[in-house]
Amino acid sequence: MSAFADQLLVLVMLINLVMLGTSRLVFSIRAVAVQGVILGILPGLINPFSGHLAGITAGIILAKGIVIPYLIGNAVHKAQIRREVEPFIGYVSTLLLGAVFTALSFAFAEKLPLAPEHKDLLFVPASIATLLTGFLILTTRRKAISQVIGYLVMENGIFVFGLLLTEAMPVMVEAGALLDLLVGIFVMGIVINHISREFSSIDTSRLRALKEE
Repeated sequence: MSAFADQLLVLVMLINLVMLGTSRLVFSIRAVAVQGVILGILPGLINPFSGHLAGITAGIILAKGIVIPYLIGNAVHKAQIRREVEPFIGYVSTLLLGAVFTALSFAFAEKLPLAPEHKDLLFVPASIATLLTGFLILTTRRKAISQVIGYLVMENGIFVFGLLLTEAMPVMVEAGALLDLLVGIFVMGIVINHISREFSSIDTSRLRALKEE
């Protein structure tokens, strides 16, 4: 099972690079939805099966793979935008940075004092790489919706690291984290809709030009 889990984590990191290299918002939303489904499957691969685990898996897949991507996609549709046209840093440069950060994640994970059973797993490097990918998307994109996607990818990275602590993590903590994430995305969707109604653009860099009358 650990080998299959590692393969899924490699897929998570590949999805990170795909999101860094695309300008299409709908494609990014679908990619992050696939990433959410993968994260929902992972707990079942590293823990004994139980009804409780099945419920957690279903909840994660529902929240990360369906509900949250739907909310972001709905915001994209209402804002009537399709692409991130002018990011702060070009897509090729961002993709190269993502590849460098992914390589550094493996080097950094090697130096961490991990438990012996976690040494050969990809959870830590995948977590760090996903966290840094989300940070790159959050800081290099202009559109508010792209920044929401970056925030979601960062949370996915934190979630991957948390999978190493499943034995010590109470169920309510994870359920609370999912609820906070869901509420955060919902609020961001509302804010984006209001911005698109009041202004001709949801380019966050233009908000700096607002001045009090």
